[in-house]
Amino acid sequence: MRRSVFRKLHGIIAGPLIGVLLAMFAIPLSAQPGDPHAYEIGKEVTLSGTISAVVTKTVPGMLMGGHLLLTTASGQVDASLGRWALQGKRPLSVFAGQQVDVTGIMEKIKGKEVFITRTVKSGGNVYTLRNQHGIEISPQTRERAAQRGESL
Repeated sequence: MRRSVFRKLHGIIAGPLIGVLLAMFAIPLSAQPGDPHAYEIGKEVTLSGTISAVVTKTVPGMLMGGHLLLTTASGQVDASLGRWALQGKRPLSVFAGQQVDVTGIMEKIKGKEVFITRTVKSGGNVYTLRNQHGIEISPQTRERAAQRGESL
């Protein structure tokens, strides 16, 4: 008799608990309303500059992934490319000294100004690194789009 009460109680609690857990994982944290670091396409700007360095290994205090250190008319800018921009079959191909236009938004993260890059225009090529919501585009997504003849 004691086991049947436990089983009923277990079933009553387990269902809603599983539902809450699934809902938490189904909605990415970056999509939560009021997130101070949510990508707002309306705040996008395009910066033109010369690449002073391409950073492939991040140092403590930097966002994960590749970075371009740009010299612009306004000074030095740390342009975060995300973790997949420099990887895969069709990675972003840039070098120090190259002129580029980067489109994205400026954010203050961990007390530092970082330019969250969505696109990089270089030599007539446009590399899309994030979608309009700021979510990084993986190498697999880039490859599938290229196979279909689509540009991102």
